[in-house]
Amino acid sequence: MTLHPGCPRRTEPWLALLLCRALACLSLLGMACTAHADTMRVGSKRFTESYILGEVLTQTAAAHASAQHTPGLGNTAIVFEALKAGSIDLYPDYTGTVSSEILKLPAGASLAQINQALAPLGLAAGIPLGFENTYALAVEEHKARQLGLAALGDLAAQPQLRLGLSHEFLGRVDGWPGLAKRYGLRQRPLGLDHGVAYEALASGQVDAIDIYSTDAKIRKYGLRVLTDDQHYFPRYDAVVLYRLDLPQRFPAAWQALTGLAGKVSAADMIAMNAAAELDGQSFATVARAFLARGSAGAPDASAGARAGLAGTLFGRDTVRLTWRHLALVLGAVGAATLLGVPLGIVAARRQRLGQVLMAAVSVLQTVPSLALLAMLIPLLGRIGVWPAMVALFLYALLPIVRNTLTGLQQVPSGMREAARALGFTPRQVLRYVELPLSMPVLLAGIKTAAIISVGTATIAAFVGAGGYGERIATGLALNDHVLLMAGAIPAAVLALLVQAGFELGEWYLGRHARGGAAA
Repeated sequence: MTLHPGCPRRTEPWLALLLCRALACLSLLGMACTAHADTMRVGSKRFTESYILGEVLTQTAAAHASAQHTPGLGNTAIVFEALKAGSIDLYPDYTGTVSSEILKLPAGASLAQINQALAPLGLAAGIPLGFENTYALAVEEHKARQLGLAALGDLAAQPQLRLGLSHEFLGRVDGWPGLAKRYGLRQRPLGLDHGVAYEALASGQVDAIDIYSTDAKIRKYGLRVLTDDQHYFPRYDAVVLYRLDLPQRFPAAWQALTGLAGKVSAADMIAMNAAAELDGQSFATVARAFLARGSAGAPDASAGARAGLAGTLFGRDTVRLTWRHLALVLGAVGAATLLGVPLGIVAARRQRLGQVLMAAVSVLQTVPSLALLAMLIPLLGRIGVWPAMVALFLYALLPIVRNTLTGLQQVPSGMREAARALGFTPRQVLRYVELPLSMPVLLAGIKTAAIISVGTATIAAFVGAGGYGERIATGLALNDHVLLMAGAIPAAVLALLVQAGFELGEWYLGRHARGGAAA
């Protein structure tokens, strides 16, 4: 069939098709990042002590087997789901958390009872590390003296106090709901990230916070820890949760891990937390120093503090984080383009179905990112790249579907009628008339999806998928502004580069279209 000279040439749709295929290849490349050899995978939660213990476990096992630490996997629910799904093999936790929050066992459950409940899940708890890290509430010393606060029961007479509590503590079975009921507390607490709670207390924005008894900042800020006079909190002895097949898969490494039993005292843990939070040492450095000495003792003054902003921005992990961030974004946007463009075409052809499709992709945008990730982990049975990429894919659909629909609706009806008069089939009208004319709007939707995905991809670190979010998650845990900036700045720069790349592509397409029309 010969095209009319006034009709758009084939170049634009073929370029769009080429773009889709290239993005699809990058999607497969990003998914391939999940592949790994038989490696012992250690997880940890998103707070300083868990990061450090995760490093201690990883470095201990690494002398006898391949071991990898996936840090900062969010809260208890996320990391436990990862263990159940087999995405990680072990992680450090606490008996009170496991019995109350995970297994819903009666207060005071023993380790044997915990293991009896874990066994049907293919899991176990063991290797008691030697210290307890219990929950508590703390206030500044001068306020405690002023109001006569010594125990949790004293808070009942001070309903005006402003409590800043971590989000996990607010929702835990053994957290605020039960504590408030036991002590008759009427305060309405504010949700705070644990990493910034101490600074909020010191600046007078809140009057009391929840703390871990091994926090290094308790002494730094001169806080009074309120005694649990009604013994509400269970014991929180540090243990290792692991999959039952782990000792058989890695016998030598497991033997080394069992050697950690009873080797970490509360003083050791406080010193390690201080080395990370107050002295700026990396988690790996703190763990290495502890294992080398067999006891943390005082913070190692010879260990270098974290680098400044420039050193962190261009650190050894920059290339790895950039590659993973790009793979996540391009993979998700590529997959969303392959599905979103056809959905937009369907929405333009069938009005009622289009309304349903637009409503569906719009609703996906309203689901909070962390909630979506938490739901995807049990559905997909894994952590890492897959749930992160699926979440980004779902968020990228709306701008692509919407702009495809809008672009097709803006095509002049006269152009369609002219094409039909020339004998074009509906498919040819779409390919040679509608898609080329709607291409600027369609590409704008893909550009919007890509730019949004660059920022949203920082949440991938909370499920072990990597990217610049690793620095942000660690910075939040330590309240380290340098790390936060070192994660936020490259993400912003990458978003600008993505925008510039799309604008360059739009300029090229426009120039090519003008050249084709002139010919």
